Amino acid sequence: MNVDVVCAGSVFLDLTFEGLEAMPEPGREHYARELHQTPGGTAITAVGLARLGLRAAIVAPIGRDIAGRTLREYLENEGVTCAGATSDHTPVTVVLPVERERAFVTYESPTALDPSLLERLRPRAAIVGLDQLNLVPAEVRAYVVVDDREAERHAHSLPGHIGRARALLVNRFEAERLTGDADPEVAASRLAEDVPVAVVTCGGDGAVAASDGITFGVPAPAVEVRDTTGAGDLLAAAYMWGDLGGLPLGERLRTAVVYAALSVRAATGVAGAATRDELERALAELDPAIMQTASAKEGA
Repeated sequence: MNVDVVCAGSVFLDLTFEGLEAMPEPGREHYARELHQTPGGTAITAVGLARLGLRAAIVAPIGRDIAGRTLREYLENEGVTCAGATSDHTPVTVVLPVERERAFVTYESPTALDPSLLERLRPRAAIVGLDQLNLVPAEVRAYVVVDDREAERHAHSLPGHIGRARALLVNRFEAERLTGDADPEVAASRLAEDVPVAVVTCGGDGAVAASDGITFGVPAPAVEVRDTTGAGDLLAAAYMWGDLGGLPLGERLRTAVVYAALSVRAATGVAGAATRDELERALAELDPAIMQTASAKEGA
């Protein structure tokens, strides 16, 4: 079996309770306006890759429970291959968005990546967590993302093998934990001392990337925000799509930022994952000021 990108890491069934006016106090019950059941975690990235036209596979275990059956059916309908093992329980996250903030409650049992799956699938690229990088075969392009636990564990000390990653993609809070620098440009530059490309996402402010002593900054287009869940996962999907397609760094970062911005207009990450045609139409229609060549700074 051949795929373009393998997505490792945790896969969840997300239960999003949309329309809450406030978080419930202990002992109180609040009612949501809508309930959405959608793939979460690295599955959001996989769906984005599939809608952009790449063959994506999930290698995380999916349970044989109701949550797992729902998740597997959704992913297969999107054209995503579910290649991981079957487990007893599926990770589940409850997402509670209130205004522009979100709270999460998650159940996840410990899992480990089976490296033989990467060899069998023979992908062009893989997106993995920081602690999974050493399991990626040398001939496979590795893109690394970081969760809160990994950021804490590797604060101020990235593992020595991070240099074999093609790119490291983190949000500004993870970047600050890893480097100690709150300025995204400075943090990106420091991270790029250890990895060929470092990308720091900044939510509504866009993203910055650093490589070879040059820092690129791309603003995010102004859009009406409904739900920011999964925007970072979809930014990673579009970044990989652009890189595999040969786009230069400034252009691939700009494309990834626009793709993430499109997603926040819909409830849930996968609902906002645009197709390739939708992305290309948005890139053509956006204000030229947004689409101008990314600004670059030497030695930022």
